[in-house]
Amino acid sequence: MLYIRFPLSLRNVEDLLHERGVDVSHETVRYWWHRFGPVFAAEIRKRRIAGMRSSRWRWHLDEMFAKINGQTHYLWRAVDHEGEVLESYVTKTRDKKAALKFLKKAMRKHGRAEEIVTDQLRSYGAALKQIGAGARQETGRWLNNRAENSHLPFRRRERAMLRFRRMRSLQKFASVHASVSNHFNHERSLSSRKLFKLNRTAALVEWRQLCSG
Repeated sequence: MLYIRFPLSLRNVEDLLHERGVDVSHETVRYWWHRFGPVFAAEIRKRRIAGMRSSRWRWHLDEMFAKINGQTHYLWRAVDHEGEVLESYVTKTRDKKAALKFLKKAMRKHGRAEEIVTDQLRSYGAALKQIGAGARQETGRWLNNRAENSHLPFRRRERAMLRFRRMRSLQKFASVHASVSNHFNHERSLSSRKLFKLNRTAALVEWRQLCSG
């Protein structure tokens, strides 16, 4: 949880655990993340998808630039109106074909959104028209701020990891990071301190149940 949720390196996590009396190497932390991170993330996604109905109201779609061995790749991300990251997908191109694959992948899991907010990239419009959802697209200068702001936690995490070396690694970490961020994201600015503390405690209890299971 420490490694995925916070912008820490493997050695930072090793030092934090040592301070708490747990003596492990950073390679052990790496093994834990590769072995158990996707398992916990899949369980979180399953529970949230089953309990979320409002995620079909409005989606915000945007793509991030990511460097892998000096080459530019694109991380497509779908975010709902509350900031929940619904889907992440890595591609080498930013054309209609890539946008279509991303949309189909998101819709298979979450259904069809009533409104889809995008930037001015033409690939979105072409892909949405092909699947019969062109009328649901909205574009505007500030309409997609929800997606832009959702990139920030991942950008901070990316810098701590000194970027990625393979597409597969980026795809894997983006999916796990999105699930863990959703689980611990409580929009503290929109609730009272008392309610935020209750939600935070409940999220930590549920995480511990996942780990013990």
